Amino acid sequence: MHRPNPSRAEAYRSWLIGELVLVCLLGGAIAYFTITSSLRGYALPEARLALDTTVAVCASIVAILVAIRFLVEGRALDVLLACSFVATGLGTLAFGVAPTLGGRSLDARGTWSVLAAQLVAAALVAVAPFVGRRVGSRTQVLAGAGAGTGVALVCCWVVVRMIDPTRLRSIDGSRTFALTAGFAALALLGVIAVVGFGLRYRRHSRDLDSWLTLALTLTLFAELHYVVSPVLSNRYVLPGDFLRLLSYGVLLVGVWRAISEAEFGRAVSDERARVAREIHDGLAQYLFALSTQVSMLESGASLEELLPRMKIAARSAQQEARFAVLALSSASGTAPFDAGLRRYVEFLTADGELDVEMEIDPAVVLAPDEQIEVFRIVQEGLANVRRHAGATRAVVTVGRRTGRRIVRVEDNGRGFEGEEPGAGAGQGLQNMRRRAGAIDGVFKLLSAPGRGTALEVTLRG
Repeated sequence: MHRPNPSRAEAYRSWLIGELVLVCLLGGAIAYFTITSSLRGYALPEARLALDTTVAVCASIVAILVAIRFLVEGRALDVLLACSFVATGLGTLAFGVAPTLGGRSLDARGTWSVLAAQLVAAALVAVAPFVGRRVGSRTQVLAGAGAGTGVALVCCWVVVRMIDPTRLRSIDGSRTFALTAGFAALALLGVIAVVGFGLRYRRHSRDLDSWLTLALTLTLFAELHYVVSPVLSNRYVLPGDFLRLLSYGVLLVGVWRAISEAEFGRAVSDERARVAREIHDGLAQYLFALSTQVSMLESGASLEELLPRMKIAARSAQQEARFAVLALSSASGTAPFDAGLRRYVEFLTADGELDVEMEIDPAVVLAPDEQIEVFRIVQEGLANVRRHAGATRAVVTVGRRTGRRIVRVEDNGRGFEGEEPGAGAGQGLQNMRRRAGAIDGVFKLLSAPGRGTALEVTLRG
């Protein structure tokens, strides 16, 4: 029988209590505004225009961020969310902001066009938490979904324009039942979305689901404000407008965190694939050599001749295994960067052939993707020092210079002339250049015969 993880269950319980407290507070606020007749809002047409513009911009930014996350992870959920925020951003901008520029009032058709765009967006969000599969051809899927959203908005606009305007009249206090029902439908879709993402968070404990549930809860109560408000006009700022704006602030934080986690996860996956290749090229080769020596011994070869080779192969295989395990633990984020680097140096210098001094400034902060790449750059650099430089001492520095973060590996080896060393070390330098470029770093190599070598990576910010 499957038992839930106690820590996850406790985290979910704490989150659920917080969500229920928020719902009670927001429900109490609506009740208070209704009793005190404060739901009419404030006649501030310039402020309402600014709020609508801000919502449109925020929705567009969230759509872009979610689309980036989809390109990283390929989840169908993110396509629906991106299209939803595209519908909200474009619908608000085209139907709610553009027609009111110059101080004009939003007519009944404009009001219904904005509502139709919001219904399309709310329907997409309500479906999203119940879609869990991944998709291929991510760029094509994203482009097709975006085009489909644009067509849906155009269809909404065309349909509203075909309806008799006298049936749509519901602005500046003269609200119809149909318009109130439209906002009630938005609220109902909001309830479905909140419950859906809440259940997703319970099942998967993904950070984004909790942030989406919080933001959608704020949006839900914004819609409820519009349902019970006695007025709907682009000249009034309603309490629900502030909730909607706050919900986008929560969304921006949550989606940005999710993108950071997705990028880190991809970097971890790439790093593990690289470690697997290194195990194949390093550890597997030593084990193969060891098995070959054993086969020769079984065939009657001299033990005195083969034993030294077997010891060397076994020692090399052991060291390669230690390096691989260390790289995996660092890539998975289970060990702090500086601790993982120090452990690697301990393994590297255990035989006393190379002395490595480390100077790490604790004030220098590295992002998760930077930690992985910097770890591997230093690892590659020290491996080159040990194998090719003929050095007895190396210094690893992670610090600041002239306001920029720098990573430097310097040795007292033989050095070389020209831009590249020998073939073996040259391949390692190419790997380090690629890694530095992956984190927007600038790679520099300085060397001279008899004066050692220094490699340096200057990081952004």
